[in-house]
Amino acid sequence: MSVTTLDPRTALVVIDLQQGIVGLDTVHPADEVVTRSAELAAAFRERGLPVVLVNVAGVAPGRTDGGPGGAAAFPEGWTELVKELDRQPGDLTVTKHQWGAFSGTSLDQDLRRRGVTQIVLTGISTSIGVESTARFAHELGYHVTVATDAVTDTDPAAHDRAVGTIFPRLGETGSTADILAVLPAATAA
Repeated sequence: MSVTTLDPRTALVVIDLQQGIVGLDTVHPADEVVTRSAELAAAFRERGLPVVLVNVAGVAPGRTDGGPGGAAAFPEGWTELVKELDRQPGDLTVTKHQWGAFSGTSLDQDLRRRGVTQIVLTGISTSIGVESTARFAHELGYHVTVATDAVTDTDPAAHDRAVGTIFPRLGETGSTADILAVLPAATAA
């Protein structure tokens, strides 16, 4: 489903645009994802709508065959959000230790306190952090919109599956321009 509208209390949730992740070899250039995410963040702030900046500082404790499980050591600066996001004092910052931004964090409670009923998602990695957050948001009853030109992944097939199959089942999808075109109708309550 293409972007048709945004609820009056929509939050932008930016996933894992941090020093240790934006340097990965991704399907679409990470700097374009950062630029589009920053553009959306500025527009949301201008309208008094919540901006949530998420970083990942750990991994889930379970054992896996496809990546680190349990304790992982990250290099210094790895979790720092990129400066292009222009973090503001009013932004919510969520540090997660799972794939998605809801599990094990206060994000749901923080959004509900602000009357948020919809989220717009951007970030890296499409099939991991973004998809996990979108799935959980949908299950919690939030309307979900994904800015498809503001997400990317290290795996082309996983990215395409998330954008083409998963996200349309969870909500609406569209470009940054599509979202900005309907954003003026959404103003802080």
